[in-house]
Amino acid sequence: MSVIDLAELPALLEEGQTLAGLDLGTKTIGLAVSDRGLSLANPRPVILRRKFTQDVEALLASFERDNVGAIVIGLPVNMDGSEGPRAQSTRAFVRNLERLTPLPVAFWDERMSTIAAERALLEMDVSRRKRAERIDSAAAAFILQGALDRLRALGGGTASSPA
Repeated sequence: MSVIDLAELPALLEEGQTLAGLDLGTKTIGLAVSDRGLSLANPRPVILRRKFTQDVEALLASFERDNVGAIVIGLPVNMDGSEGPRAQSTRAFVRNLERLTPLPVAFWDERMSTIAAERALLEMDVSRRKRAERIDSAAAAFILQGALDRLRALGGGTASSPA
């Protein structure tokens, strides 16, 4: 696996493959997966974090079920654009993940993703308890949807169209 620019992803996907979006939290990993047309991000159940190896096993099993061909991972950049400890932790996670899967990874600036996901859940009148259970996957879907929208704007919105 290698870290690549988002614009390179469509050219690397085989027909019918999807993209996964990840929102790394300290206690959970939010997960979302695109449809095969790379148009819509669909939240999946969160993965409760345990040990790195167990977390990755759960992720890779999910990737296989959903025919994932690449990963978009939220990079928690500070509001001023600098990278703090959370961004460094995300980069370390990806470096460790690189050894265990050939799937390419693209980073996506996730500023405001959790806030946007929280607002969306509030607008849907989701209870506080259920919001806590769903927020990380909703944030992952928000991250992935932003990346999918960007790919479409770049002209690489489907797996069959060249990037």
